[in-house]
Order: sequence, then structure tokens, then C-alpha cells
Amino acid sequence: MGTHPDYAAYAAEQLSQAGNIRLRKMFGEYGLYCDGTFFAVICDDQLFIKITPQGEMAFPDLPKAPPYEGAKDSFVVEDVDDPTMAVELTRITCETLRKAASQKRRK
Repeated sequence: MGTHPDYAAYAAEQLSQAGNIRLRKMFGEYGLYCDGTFFAVICDDQLFIKITPQGEMAFPDLPKAPPYEGAKDSFVVEDVDDPTMAVELTRITCETLRKAASQKRRK
């Protein structure tokens, strides 16, 4: 089916309080970056955010599912109209991913 560009733009706008959100079209769907860190995808008009241990601790009851066949599970953000939870999850996820990348570079 693919993601409608208006939905992708709306979801990115809703997350903008977390940082500089950028969309990148990928195979008819969208990848999302926050301050340069890849953290989520939008597939079939649904937002999926990468799972991190810190994200699971903060939001243990969030549903999880793969964004496409063969992918690892991600958090499923069912309501982007109220961005409070999604913004906080984005902040936690991106901070965790940046720290992990920084530690890999030091080794």
C-alpha cells in the first residue's frame, strides 16, 4: 500500500519537539532521523520506533510489531495525534542510539 506523504509529514511534525526530525523516502515508505540519528520508519501510514532497553523500561506496555515482513519488532505508535508519549520515546531512543554509536567508535 505505501505511506501517504501527508501522513509522513504530519508524523514528523508531531515529533518535532524531540529534535530536528528529517524524513527520507525509502522504497515507498519513510525513514525518520532525529538530529541525524535513524530511529524509526513509517510503513503503511503507521509509525514504528526502534526498540531500546531504555525505551522498554520507560514504556513497557507499548505494542510491538515488525514494520514489514522479515524486520525486527519495533514499538508501534498508534496515536500520533497526541505526541507526548511519542516525543519522549523518540528522545529516549535517540539518546540511547547515539550513546551506543559513540561507544562503538571509541573501541
